[in-house]
Amino acid sequence: MMTDKWNSTDIAHFQEQLLEWYDHNQRVLPWRENQDPYRIWVSEVMLQQTKVDTVIPYFNNFMEKFPSIKDLAEAEEEKVLKAWEGLGYYSRVRNLQHAVKEVHEKYEGRVPSDPKLFSSLKGVGPYTAGAVMSIAYELPEPAVDGNVMRVFSRLLCIEEDIGKAKTRKTFEAALPPFLENVPPSQFNQAVMELGAMICTPRSPGCLLCPVQEFCEARMQGKEQILPIKEKKKAAKAREMAAVVLKSPDGRFLFHQREEKGLLAKMWEFPNAGTKQEEPQAEQVQVFIEEHIGMEAVNIEPVQYVEHAFSHLIWNITVYEAETKDNDVTIPEEGHWKWMTLKEAEAYAFPVSHQKILHQQQGEGKQDGSGA
Repeated sequence: MMTDKWNSTDIAHFQEQLLEWYDHNQRVLPWRENQDPYRIWVSEVMLQQTKVDTVIPYFNNFMEKFPSIKDLAEAEEEKVLKAWEGLGYYSRVRNLQHAVKEVHEKYEGRVPSDPKLFSSLKGVGPYTAGAVMSIAYELPEPAVDGNVMRVFSRLLCIEEDIGKAKTRKTFEAALPPFLENVPPSQFNQAVMELGAMICTPRSPGCLLCPVQEFCEARMQGKEQILPIKEKKKAAKAREMAAVVLKSPDGRFLFHQREEKGLLAKMWEFPNAGTKQEEPQAEQVQVFIEEHIGMEAVNIEPVQYVEHAFSHLIWNITVYEAETKDNDVTIPEEGHWKWMTLKEAEAYAFPVSHQKILHQQQGEGKQDGSGA
C-alpha cells in the first residue's frame, strides 16, 4: 500500500498541520454554514465540473427557491432547470431532483446517513456519497475528487493516470488511515481546500504548503509532472445554423429538446447542423420549409455563437427570419411553442441559446410588456 512508509505518528503530525492550516485559511462558503446534508448534497452536485466562484450565486439562488427536500421534491421540473440554467451538465440536476423525490417519499425527507442507502440514489456516485457522508454525518468516508487525487498523487507519489476509473480505487484504498482520529468533515474539506488553493494543477505553491515536508513528489522533484493524466482528444467542431423565426404578432418559435441526450429537455431556437460545402442560407431556407413546415422571408444572418462542450464545439450562425403571411404552424414532431421573448424567460435555455435570446432582447425586438 502507498501508505506503508507512514506510521501513526507521521499521519497524526500530517493531520495536525493540515487541519491547523485549514482552520486559519478556509474560505467562507455558504454551504459551510452548517452540516445540513441537503445543502451539502446540492453544493457537491453543483461543484462537479464547475468552479467555486461560479457556484456560489447559483447555490444561494437555488436554496432560496428550494430551501428544503420537500420544496425541491415538489417543484416543477421546468423551474428547477431554470434555476440551474447556465451551470451546464443538466443531467446532474435532473438526477438530483429524482433522488430528492425518493428521499422525500421513502425516507420521510431525511437524507439517509447509511452510505449504502445514500449511494443507491440516482446520480450519487462514490465522490458525492463520500463528501456528503463525511461532511454532514462525520462518517470516515473517503471523498475522492480531482483536488484530492492531485494532492495525494503528489503526497504519496502515485504515478497512475488519474483519468482512469480504476485509479480512483487506489486513492480510496490509501485514504482510510488519514481519516482516523480526526473529524472526517474537516479532514476531507481541508484536502479539497489544499488542492484548490495551494496544490494547484499548474505551478503548485509548495513553499506555502503546510504539509510540504511529507510530500514524496517534492522530494523526488516530480511535483510539476504529477498527477499523470492522459490528454483528452481534441473536441470536434460542428457547423450549425439557428433560426430566430418571428411571427407577424411578435412571437418567436422555440423548440424543446428530447428527454434524453445532450441538453435533454432544454429549450432552444430551431437549429440544425449544416454542410460547409453548401451555401448555409439556402440550407436554412430548406430547414424552415421541410423540417418546420412553413415558408419564411427576409432570412438574414445576424449573430455568430461559439460554444464548447468537453467533446464538441458548436459553431452557430444565427439567422433572423419572418413567417410568410400569418403562418404560426406548429411542427408535428417534437415539442414546439410560439412565445414572446418575455415569456421565454421562464424557460431554461443552454448557454449558447441564452446568448441568442439576450441579443434579441438587447436589440429591442419588442417592448417589456411581452406583447
